[in-house]
Amino acid sequence: MNRFLLIAALVAAAYFALATGLRTPDSHGPAIRSEVSMDAHDSSDAILENAFTHRTSNVQVEGQGTVVKLLPDDTNGSRHQRFIVRLDSGRTLLMSHNIDLAKRIDTLRTGDTVAFYGEYEWNPKGGVIHWTHHDPQGRHPAGWIRHDGQTYQ
Repeated sequence: MNRFLLIAALVAAAYFALATGLRTPDSHGPAIRSEVSMDAHDSSDAILENAFTHRTSNVQVEGQGTVVKLLPDDTNGSRHQRFIVRLDSGRTLLMSHNIDLAKRIDTLRTGDTVAFYGEYEWNPKGGVIHWTHHDPQGRHPAGWIRHDGQTYQ
């Protein structure tokens, strides 16, 4: 039992160490920044690279990337707008934006820059960012995608 508690404490400490400095924008907090700062940008790329290398999932992260490919919507179950972004590190991520809970980004084009806050899930192709929307039950941090001065959540 003690070993289990020690492992749980180490996992929790590692999670909070990775999430240090990241915040969830909400209606009671400060306004969402107009862009991701260079320090936060470098930090988020490092966090994402670490998560990919260690095959870690369920990591809340804020970042920024360039849209390199628009994909068809996923219409199985909840509908998701899907597109691939490339980070400055070169890593690519699939963005899976729930359009049943958040507004679709109709003006999104290849080459555009997007900022995001969501949950990273590992996969061998680079990973997926999801939970880029509010949680109607309020049990998960509210995520977002920012494009062309507008925030989608």
